[in-house]
Amino acid sequence: MSIKKTIKVNNKNIEYTLKVNKRSKSLKLSIHSDGECVMTVPRYVPQFIINNFLISKSSWILEKIEHLLQKNGGLFKSKKEKHEEYLKYKMKALQIVEERLIHFNTFYNLKWNNIFIKDQKTRWGSCSNKKNLNFNYKIALIPSKYADYIIIHELCHLKEMNHSLKFWNQVSIAMPDYKEVRNNLKENTLRLK
Repeated sequence: MSIKKTIKVNNKNIEYTLKVNKRSKSLKLSIHSDGECVMTVPRYVPQFIINNFLISKSSWILEKIEHLLQKNGGLFKSKKEKHEEYLKYKMKALQIVEERLIHFNTFYNLKWNNIFIKDQKTRWGSCSNKKNLNFNYKIALIPSKYADYIIIHELCHLKEMNHSLKFWNQVSIAMPDYKEVRNNLKENTLRLK
């Protein structure tokens, strides 16, 4: 369930999308690349708790939205513009992913079924139980070191479908400095993982 809502903080209106997710165990706040503020909550969380949480994070929200506006020249892209960008970079992203998967698979010798390039708001990539690898088209727009980390990350999920120590040991085979790269990716990009 998703509801568009507004909260007023220090004479500024913050618009957000409230998503109720029965599998959520905590409150989660994210700012998407189109400036959308999304609040995901477990079922039965009272509105005053949501409001208090948003008020406590209001400086961070406004700062992130301002950063995005500066990055985008003061404008957020329309759905049409975003779709055009996706179409423009989809094939380039696929080419990058295919080439780097072949390269990094020399370390692992793993098998996958299909590769999909998607327009996702909150994920850089994923690996399904059917051994399909999914990647965000924006992998074509970030520095190659970050793209490599994402590709290695999803490749290793073919062997370990979790984030256990075994999984991270697999990642370190092809990228020994993955922790530094992962931290830089988190610091220098918005919530896309």
